[in-house]
Amino acid sequence: MTLLRCDGVSVRFGRHDALDAVDLEVAEHRTVCVLGPSGSGKSTLLRVVAGLQRADAGRVWLAGRDQTGVPAHRRGVGLMFQDHQLFPQRDVGGNVAFGLRMRGAGRTETERTVAELLDLVGLPGAQRRAVDSLSGGEQQRVALARALAPRPRLLMLDEPLGQLDRGLRERLVVELRELFGRLGTTVLAVTHDQGEAFALADRVVVMDRGRIAQSGTPLEVWQRPASEFVARFLGFDNVVGATVHGTVADTPWGKLPVPPGTRPGPCRLLVRPAGVRLTEPRDGLECTVAARTFRGDHVALILRPSDSGAPRLEASCALRDAPETGERVGAAFDAADVVVLEPDGRPAI
Repeated sequence: MTLLRCDGVSVRFGRHDALDAVDLEVAEHRTVCVLGPSGSGKSTLLRVVAGLQRADAGRVWLAGRDQTGVPAHRRGVGLMFQDHQLFPQRDVGGNVAFGLRMRGAGRTETERTVAELLDLVGLPGAQRRAVDSLSGGEQQRVALARALAPRPRLLMLDEPLGQLDRGLRERLVVELRELFGRLGTTVLAVTHDQGEAFALADRVVVMDRGRIAQSGTPLEVWQRPASEFVARFLGFDNVVGATVHGTVADTPWGKLPVPPGTRPGPCRLLVRPAGVRLTEPRDGLECTVAARTFRGDHVALILRPSDSGAPRLEASCALRDAPETGERVGAAFDAADVVVLEPDGRPAI
């Protein structure tokens, strides 16, 4: 069942379209992450859904009800912001209990719910702790418990882990996914961090200049970026112009295989680094290893083709197989990792 639906939502600030006819659906008990660079419209979309920003066109529906004119405090949604926005004059228990008291919950119910939520977020017995005594990660847990306390039908997160260090973010995003799954919470989150989005979400929505550039499961978006913008935003740089003839395409890197059914003619191609296979120089595109970067479970290589007119190429390989900088290698291409990109209106790079 669809809990949230946005139909043609637009927001304009002067001549700037912050949102341009956005359509979005969030199913019950699912987590959707809206991903995009600064200025893409993701936070504006969140504010419209929350009732903090008026839409110039379009409608927001929650559980089948039109939210036009419904104030933020009556929408039944929970909000958790990047900067926590905890009340410094209240202790941890007072912060978590805030929404319950606003709803008119009794003392016994409030105390029981606060204790349950603090235990759930990994802060058992922390009710009397002062907010300024908490670490960044602990403050984030308190903010989450406060947002969950009124049992919102939709929980919205705005850059929820943006101020935390990388190690803590990676731990918390796993905990959040487990927690939301256990509670059956419906979540709409916005972030610029693709790792966070892909780890947390059931569905990823990539935004570009107020529009949705692509929507799909994390695996679909990662394996098959829809456009050059999406590909480059995700960190893929192996993008070149090409001309398709049947099952191959002419590119600056030579003839590359393309997916069956690809339309003939000019296009832009992405070659995922995992699809660049190292060979002997005579068995592929002759290259020199220009740089190598250790990435934990693999090594990222930058290859400089011998043909000076061909752009550099990124490859990925296991540490034990990685050649040294300056070595000559060949590059071959796997068809499964060649993606034909749709035009996105941006200038080709």
